[in-house]
Amino acid sequence: MTMYVDSSALMKRYLSEQDSEAAERFIAGNPRRATCHITQVEIRRNLARLLKGEDLIGARRQFQSDLNYFAIISIDSATCARAASIAEQTQCRSLDALHVAAALLVGKSTTFLTFDIRQAQAARSVGLEVVGA
Repeated sequence: MTMYVDSSALMKRYLSEQDSEAAERFIAGNPRRATCHITQVEIRRNLARLLKGEDLIGARRQFQSDLNYFAIISIDSATCARAASIAEQTQCRSLDALHVAAALLVGKSTTFLTFDIRQAQAARSVGLEVVGA
């Protein structure tokens, strides 16, 4: 089974936060991982916002290395349309809806890892199994 890893969960690998250990266990425990291209934007933006100097360089390097172990899902117009429907139905945030729609491309049997409660509710509403939140 593939685990779709949302940015909120993956970010916990680079910063010590609440649920960092849980996120690490979920990620390490599943060798089949996926995320989408948006994750790169979200993670790099947040790393640059929260870290400086060598800490930033190291975290960015680790993130780029980690991406080698993920299937990267592309976001196309059909995925955007699906995300728009998810956002309309659940009132979740736009990027959250895009992640949920990307996870659906992997398949309904995908496990969705997030620590964002609203996003977790949106993922569950479209039939995804959710862990983390």
